[in-house]
Amino acid sequence: MKTARRISLVFLATVALAACSSGSDDGNDVPSSWIRSEYGGSSVGYVDSSDATSTVAKEIDGHTSAKDLTSDGDMVFLRYRNDIVAITPYQRGSRIEIDDYRTGYNRWKPHVRSVWPDPDSDAFRGGGPGTGK
Repeated sequence: MKTARRISLVFLATVALAACSSGSDDGNDVPSSWIRSEYGGSSVGYVDSSDATSTVAKEIDGHTSAKDLTSDGDMVFLRYRNDIVAITPYQRGSRIEIDDYRTGYNRWKPHVRSVWPDPDSDAFRGGGPGTGK
């Protein structure tokens, strides 16, 4: 029973991650399909086994320009319309993780709060369709 439950949880997590990172590669949408094809996937996300975080950030931003970019130490964060791409050191290279804006902001808050708007504040205007703003 525990094995079936674990398999179900892994499947649901995979589906959730795919839903969060899907989107077109135009406009200010995160280039998720390009990242998937360019960087090897592993149990920790997408990995560049040899390049520094700043190099990986330049590659991703060069493919699809981010709305904004910030760094904190050797971590680099790219802000797209609805997503955040975090590039962090991993072994001798970099790990690339994609989160929707709210999840990414809350996850990486100590590194981005001074430069990016809090999605839970009254002043936040997200990248949605424009209704209700």
